[in-house]
Amino acid sequence: MASTDTTALADFLQASRARITPKSAGLTSGDRRRVEGLRREELAMIAGVSASYYTRLEQGHSVNASPQVLDALASALQLTDAERTHLHTLATRKPLRAAVKRPPAERADPALLELVASLGDVPALVLGRRSDVLAWNSTGHALVASHLDLNAPDTSSTRPNMARLVFLDEHTRELYADWRAKSAAVVGNLRLVVGRHPDDPVLASLIGSLTMASADFAKLWADIRVQPCATAVYEMRHPLVGALSVTQQTLRSIDNPDQTLVTHTAAAGTHTSDALRLLATLASPDAVDAESGHLRHHPAEGARRYSESTTPDSNAVVATSSKRSGR
Repeated sequence: MASTDTTALADFLQASRARITPKSAGLTSGDRRRVEGLRREELAMIAGVSASYYTRLEQGHSVNASPQVLDALASALQLTDAERTHLHTLATRKPLRAAVKRPPAERADPALLELVASLGDVPALVLGRRSDVLAWNSTGHALVASHLDLNAPDTSSTRPNMARLVFLDEHTRELYADWRAKSAAVVGNLRLVVGRHPDDPVLASLIGSLTMASADFAKLWADIRVQPCATAVYEMRHPLVGALSVTQQTLRSIDNPDQTLVTHTAAAGTHTSDALRLLATLASPDAVDAESGHLRHHPAEGARRYSESTTPDSNAVVATSSKRSGR
């Protein structure tokens, strides 16, 4: 029986092959096909490997493929740079250990905390390996989760998880105008993380619980696609300040690569830039209820204050920018 590791490689190869049509691979297809993707022997021919060897790889019966073979397969499968790296990760990672200890709770990197503090009113979050919110500033909290306790990230048992919020929280689903793009980015990044940490039981539990709780997540997870966190433009419908078009950037810590700093910005002089400044005011310490940790302002109050603080010209919503990949 194939191990979990070789099964992950086999699943990725099979799903990637299914997405390549004979036409896109430069082949003619004169006979009828049961599926649209390439046959195993066709992919093997394009990659320059034997059909029997590729079949063993895809069935999880062969390991230790050379870097040259993996690169040839990546080219034949027309993988992106991120997908190529993921293929190498799956093919070269060590076998899973029979029993794995539960990892200790993550703590935000002190250097990242200092950076968040220095960003002022720029909405910022520190995310851990499994998309847990390890820290956020007041504006970051107000932007992505104003309905949650500001102090929730301070304790491991109450920390919000961005993947859970995207798929299971109605507020977050409504926040993103193109929720499909956001959810696909979250799943694509999680798959990369699982490839790097296949023996993380907490991560496996997260994937399992999301698969059971969300049909949308289960469908995306079965697609096997990967997508690294990078830069993306998201249209948001915020309950306090209205329509926003924010640029989300994800910066990985060199000293602690499992943790990332996520910022949300907008070009100066735009509607979104003005709205983010107002949001920073609404999220100031005196605007947070000390008992609940929630913002005191009602959505209508934010809309009123925003309309009073802008000129008619600045109320035009910025046109949607072309989307790039992001968590």
